[in-house]
Amino acid sequence: MSIVEKFVTMDYGPAPEDPREAVAWLDKHHRRFGHFINGAFQAPFESKYFDTTDPSTSEKLADIAQGSARDIDAAVKSARAALPQWQSLTPHARARYLYALARQIQKHSRRLAVLETLDNGKPIRESRDIDIPLVARHFYHHAGWAQLLTQEFPGQEACGVVGQIIPWNFPLLMLAWKIAPALATGNTVVLKPAEFTPLTALAFAEICQEIDLPAGVVNIVTGDGQTGEALVAHPDVDKIAFTGSTEVGRAIRKATASSHKKLSLELGGKSPFIIFEDADLDSAVEGLVDGIWFNQGQVCCAGSRLLMQESIAEPLIAKICDRMNTLRVGPPLDKSIDIGAIIARVQLDRIQRLVDQGVAEGATCWQPSIPMPSRGLYFPPTLLSNVHPTSIVAQQEIFGPVLAAMTFRTPSEAVELANNTVYGLAACVWSESINVSLHIASQLKAGVVWVNCTNLFDASCGFGGYRESGYGREGGREGLLEYLEPTWFKHAPQLHPRPPAIDQPSTAPSGRIPAQETTPPSPGDSSLGGRSFSSDIQPTTLNGALAPEAQNFGERSTPEIDRTVKLFIAGKQARPDSGYSTPVRAADGRLLGEAPLGNRKDIRNAVEAARKAASWPNSTAHTRAQVLYYAAENLSQRSDEIANRLADVVGKNQADAEVSTSIERIFTYAAWADKYEGAIHNPPFRNVTLVMNEPTGTIGILCPQEAPLLGFVSAVMPAIAVGNTVVAVPSEIYPLITADLYQLFETSDLPAGTVNIVTGRPSELLKTLAEHDDVDAVWVFADASTCATAKALSVGNLKQVFTNEGRQIDWFNLSQAEGRFFLQHATQIKNIWVPYGE
Repeated sequence: MSIVEKFVTMDYGPAPEDPREAVAWLDKHHRRFGHFINGAFQAPFESKYFDTTDPSTSEKLADIAQGSARDIDAAVKSARAALPQWQSLTPHARARYLYALARQIQKHSRRLAVLETLDNGKPIRESRDIDIPLVARHFYHHAGWAQLLTQEFPGQEACGVVGQIIPWNFPLLMLAWKIAPALATGNTVVLKPAEFTPLTALAFAEICQEIDLPAGVVNIVTGDGQTGEALVAHPDVDKIAFTGSTEVGRAIRKATASSHKKLSLELGGKSPFIIFEDADLDSAVEGLVDGIWFNQGQVCCAGSRLLMQESIAEPLIAKICDRMNTLRVGPPLDKSIDIGAIIARVQLDRIQRLVDQGVAEGATCWQPSIPMPSRGLYFPPTLLSNVHPTSIVAQQEIFGPVLAAMTFRTPSEAVELANNTVYGLAACVWSESINVSLHIASQLKAGVVWVNCTNLFDASCGFGGYRESGYGREGGREGLLEYLEPTWFKHAPQLHPRPPAIDQPSTAPSGRIPAQETTPPSPGDSSLGGRSFSSDIQPTTLNGALAPEAQNFGERSTPEIDRTVKLFIAGKQARPDSGYSTPVRAADGRLLGEAPLGNRKDIRNAVEAARKAASWPNSTAHTRAQVLYYAAENLSQRSDEIANRLADVVGKNQADAEVSTSIERIFTYAAWADKYEGAIHNPPFRNVTLVMNEPTGTIGILCPQEAPLLGFVSAVMPAIAVGNTVVAVPSEIYPLITADLYQLFETSDLPAGTVNIVTGRPSELLKTLAEHDDVDAVWVFADASTCATAKALSVGNLKQVFTNEGRQIDWFNLSQAEGRFFLQHATQIKNIWVPYGE
């Protein structure tokens, strides 16, 4: 036999990792673990335990405490009690604690890696070489952020007590992703690890003891889904951070809707792996191995959908099959193993069920002829070809070592196929042309795009998804913002619900006011809680409404009682589908005109127009800035007439202030349009990571009631400045402002469909906006009940929701009503990883 033949036929011998240190650690704790609360391990209140097992052997590893609502309550109380002391530390002191955690993790790295593999079933090479080093990296990186926090995030403060729920696929790494930024920003934590994989979280708790972390700063409560539900529901938790399935994320979103809990969700994915005909196919195949068979495919961002350019499909499939024949499946503590064990029987059965269904729908299944262990939970690497884009294996997350392959012909078809999913977590693009790669990356609806690489992560770079892959980011500067809130916003007083300002609808044709309308409605609360006016423009209030003597109406001899407005949809004035209009009255009860009562069909028409307004999001930032400057100029030219009409409802002083401040606010967002830019990260690889601020998409906005013009401008302008399109519901107390607004937009070169305005009852219109699957985000500035309704109704497609949480916003205050706080909610961040070098 020649040397070449011997080389080809060589096989790996066993290279087992010695588990003795990890086993000794388990034995030291008598293989029974309680919860970690207030700096010490304690038995569960209900004295219930469950088993954690090694999925590669099905052997029991330890008894784990089953957390109850009482255990969660004790942990939350401990975290709340520890919060003042933790926040009173200097930034340097908190940085020292995070640094100590990083150092101690490095000291115990081998034992932690073995524990992770025993509990999870992933190959020891991955635990040892990827997971644990990245865990330490997160604590080192966030020690730096703790040191710089007050300098880099002025005016921000910690959320408070944070509840964190992590999955079983990267147990210790997910812990680090969440605990490190939470501690760096001054929060205290109650963390629930996954039921299947609690051991490394408990080992981390012991490390917290070793570095003398103040008691209560980190609390760990183990248990199943009921434990997580108790944590989500606890009224004294200020934020929930969850990583897991989209189904559970949707349930958490619904459960927290009526609370003021801040929420971040990192959910499922069905990530495309796109290979163009000019790609280095051998490199792409190696990337694909990491993309789908890393951690047995139990990765939320796994490249589970292979999209191949048609011209290279045949040779590429041949290379993939050859490579699959070399993969080794076996005991995960063997350092020569590529694919370890599936986490649990229920997951193994799910994988097989989905593969069988994919085959039934027409896919061709191919699996390599490689040895499979006779003991434990294993699934062979699997290739499904001839997959239809609508097949279940192309649409649903399998969370196993299964690759679904499809072809495309053109780059535009590749983008269409890639975005043909409800998810938007990650994507890979392989091409030797950087022009092609970045052009495609910019069009993909995904929070992370890897160019000619895959599954790269770093603490300096944000990670998170679009659409039903959740919202919020882990890592990077944007990851820290998930654990901070503006100080003014957190402590703002609550708004009081206002009575409806709209009368019963009228069916009078074309704006004619029926003579029998004689009963004026309540003008509602027109005050701006917390507003700081200069002394010459301070309106007085009487029982929550502007007092008549403060209105300063001026000498208007003839009210414009027949002034009727229309809806503004697709750049045109439109009559309401309902055929109804409603009287609009001045604060003293005088009839001012009529406004249309929009309904769900009007909202649907407006959303359709917004989705079709592609020229606006595709325009340059400079172009958007110019259009906004034109709008400010046109508003300035018409300022007196608009202020005079607005004065009938809010008084002359407030009207003048609203108009002048609105002009300034539009100028502000014209300035921001080409200056709210991304960044470039330099992770510790041969990569740069491009941080791109992208528009969220189509945003439905319920504008604030108390400032009809300024509230509309303050909410809509940041959204369109960064390229979103908008469906806006203006203030119910003065919907006639719509006429001034659509004249403003018509004369400012704003493309049709960019801003659409539907007047009517906000509570009715909100339902359609929140439930509409083509609306990407909903902004609501109203009382707490309305904000909760927006959250609850929008769980269907998990659209982003930005509300004032029922708190008062002073729309005249620059520090509250404009700037980055609004722009951050108007954008979502895409991280594009680009390698360099040979």
